[in-house]
Amino acid sequence: MSFEIIGTGRALPSRRVSNDELAEIVDTSDEWLRSHTGIGARHMADENTACSDLSLAAAKQALSMAFPGKTAEEAALALDLIIVATASPDFYGSPATACIVQGHLGAHNAGAMDITAGCTGFIYALETAAGLLSAGNRKHILVIGAEVLTKFADWTDRGTCVLLGDGAGAVILEKTDDSAEKKNHRGIIRTLLKADGSGAEHIGFERGGSRKPFIKGETIDKPIHLGMNGQAVYNFAVKAMTETIKDILLLEGISIDDVDLIIPHQANARIVQAAGKRLKIPEEKCYLNIEEYANTSAASIPICLDELNRSGKLKKDDLIITVGFGSGLTYGANLIVW
Repeated sequence: MSFEIIGTGRALPSRRVSNDELAEIVDTSDEWLRSHTGIGARHMADENTACSDLSLAAAKQALSMAFPGKTAEEAALALDLIIVATASPDFYGSPATACIVQGHLGAHNAGAMDITAGCTGFIYALETAAGLLSAGNRKHILVIGAEVLTKFADWTDRGTCVLLGDGAGAVILEKTDDSAEKKNHRGIIRTLLKADGSGAEHIGFERGGSRKPFIKGETIDKPIHLGMNGQAVYNFAVKAMTETIKDILLLEGISIDDVDLIIPHQANARIVQAAGKRLKIPEEKCYLNIEEYANTSAASIPICLDELNRSGKLKKDDLIITVGFGSGLTYGANLIVW
């Protein structure tokens, strides 16, 4: 059997904030941001837009592509499971954002759950979906990566807040039976999931969990926000991206020349460029859209997939690698025949 992506979708908030506009509230500049991160703008959710809203919009696009000719309600009933990868869910802990999406879609036949793996969340979710499709009689799983991290930004911390953007990307993963006549296996070929929990403190929310809960009567200077040790994360990310790509190529017995496109998590253009130089990967083989969207965490890879798919830049039988790294610390990659 194989597990193929048959539909993609994405959703971005309508509000686009340029570097110059951001510089009005943060001590930064367009020149600094472009030269140090590759970011030129980001899309930011308004106060009424939550993670599930962007997830739902991206999901509807993916369903429409996967099931042409069916109504949204009919398409949703074909789903066996919905997985949302996010670090910025609608609610703390429970209910899962995936459950909210399931309810709005009317996907009455589908289970629903969230996955928390930081910026690597979509890669983890895609492999989780493939594993669940391989067991039992499930056939279609909706996988979403979605974030509204600008709602958790500390706007006094210019090392973190300037990097963030909001958005969602979605794919429909289908289990298909390979016939004897089928020459080329398509879909997810191999996935690597890795973690280094010794660096867990380098990215995350600093308050609000059972380790450091808010205390009754406590005066809170700042709302819960995302913190990051920028230099430690940069060093980890370059190493993680380099090692993961090398490992997945070695395990498959292929070279970088066999790969048509690498789709990295859009954290920082300099990370991608540094890893590319170490592996001697041509710049044009690594897809970057960080200039427009900034770092959308778990949403960045599925946003790229939909952008490439709808533009025709992804073609049938292209061999691609998605690679991510993020909070946890987590990292990993999917090798996919499109």
